[in-house]
Amino acid sequence: MAKKKAESSTKEFEQALKKSGEEKYLLKLYVTGLTPASTRAISNIKKICEEHLKGRYELEVIDIFQQPVLAKGEQIIAAPTLIRKLPLPLRKFIGDMSNTERILLGLDLRPKKQK
Repeated sequence: MAKKKAESSTKEFEQALKKSGEEKYLLKLYVTGLTPASTRAISNIKKICEEHLKGRYELEVIDIFQQPVLAKGEQIIAAPTLIRKLPLPLRKFIGDMSNTERILLGLDLRPKKQK
């Protein structure tokens, strides 16, 4: 019986690995109106998502001036801030999302470079 359980766990693990390239990303971008930094952040993250997550992401842009309660609930202390809700673990990025390499690394979309 233990052998069947181990085989089942191994099979589930292998299936999870296959699906890892198909994971859906849930992203929330908190901005402050139409400031230059906010518009750059929106443009940059949309470009990153279309190039690296096409068809596998949901991006919600939230203006903290219009919805301050949402920003308070997420403990947003600076804007623009991007939050990766899914896949776990949750990650936060602050800035205009112009450092593409850093964003890709933080979203686990590019392997870390070996030293």
